[in-house]
Amino acid sequence: MKVLVVGGGGREHTIVWKLSNSPRVDKIYCAPGNGGIASLAECVPIKADDIDGIIQYAKQIKADLVFIGPDDPLALGLADACEDSGIRVFGPRKDEARLEWSKGYAKNLMRKYGIPTAGYEVYENAEDAIRGLESFRAPYVVKTDGLALGKGVYITDDQSAAADAIKSIMLDRIYGNSGDHIVIEEFLSGVEMTVLAFTDGKVIKPMLCSQDHKQAFDGDMGPNTGGMGAFAPSPVYTADVERECWEKIYAPTMEMLKNESLNYRGIIYFGLILTGEGVKVIEYNSRFGDPETQVVLPLLKNDLIDITDAVIDGRLDEIELEWEDGCCACVVAASGGYPEKYATGFEVNINDDAGALVFHAGTRLENGRFFTSGGRVLGVTAKGGLLAEAVDRAYAAVNNVSFEGMRYRSDIGRK
Repeated sequence: MKVLVVGGGGREHTIVWKLSNSPRVDKIYCAPGNGGIASLAECVPIKADDIDGIIQYAKQIKADLVFIGPDDPLALGLADACEDSGIRVFGPRKDEARLEWSKGYAKNLMRKYGIPTAGYEVYENAEDAIRGLESFRAPYVVKTDGLALGKGVYITDDQSAAADAIKSIMLDRIYGNSGDHIVIEEFLSGVEMTVLAFTDGKVIKPMLCSQDHKQAFDGDMGPNTGGMGAFAPSPVYTADVERECWEKIYAPTMEMLKNESLNYRGIIYFGLILTGEGVKVIEYNSRFGDPETQVVLPLLKNDLIDITDAVIDGRLDEIELEWEDGCCACVVAASGGYPEKYATGFEVNINDDAGALVFHAGTRLENGRFFTSGGRVLGVTAKGGLLAEAVDRAYAAVNNVSFEGMRYRSDIGRK
């Protein structure tokens, strides 16, 4: 079969890599792809948010499946457009993906169905939002309602700084229309976890629990990024925690989707936090996480195409997810200055990878050489019997990649 993967980051490289291991897949295309993906798929210069372009190309190559990676095309209705054109697609439709592209919508549903989450309020203008800060205690959590590449979250102890964040989002429009509404939340303290889950709208099949590292610098310091590394499985996700998640989060979420007539088919990303009051939902996403995908899919034994078919056809209950023993860790090598200002165009050198998987996130291929083209450049990923072993192997491999200005966190998997 021919598969068109939409996206061009580390998540998509991982998805392409996993699909390439399927005996059922004959040819993979990727729009737009990146330098690393080009070794496994035919990359085509179509942007992930070019809905018409993707539909036209999928028809041209007679794709048997379109696999949507990022959030933007989901929010723009790519899955809807595929279905309307008779193209088989993996990913929820725009109405279902609203769980991610509107935080206020998702929070209101959680409140309606009693799914544990942080206390919050949604505001439509900056004046009300700034006044609303008086109803919250420090630390203040300010979020864009819409998509912001994982960067539209501000956490500060200073109320005036929180007010400045609101002004930047709602008045200066630094995230465009994503800042039309704003969410102010109660700050939750605890261990953050991610559980990705497949669902066909009838049943839900959670994957291994992973832990992401969002802050730019060691010790969870600095600004939020798209993710500086991850590991799986999480040691804090015990059998008791999993049971609590099923009772209070997974099952109620499925009931919520059914009651709201959302025929959700694809991935639900549960951003969770283990607090002193139990597990709560920080956010839902509607696609594979990045870099969580880089540590979860390498441990998945199943053929991803078999799962994809079951999700699309509404027979996910027939699939039993199988996992390798051991752990996986990913260290992100980023451009200097990321997530703020950074330069690109530097040559990327990848020597002996020490048994690691090197997933490209922000590279381009030119005359057989790789060059940086984004903030997060590589996701250096390794497996091991124990977490410490996987982490050590990942860092050993990081020492064998280089580019000007490269930086990375040195404490992935240590917390």
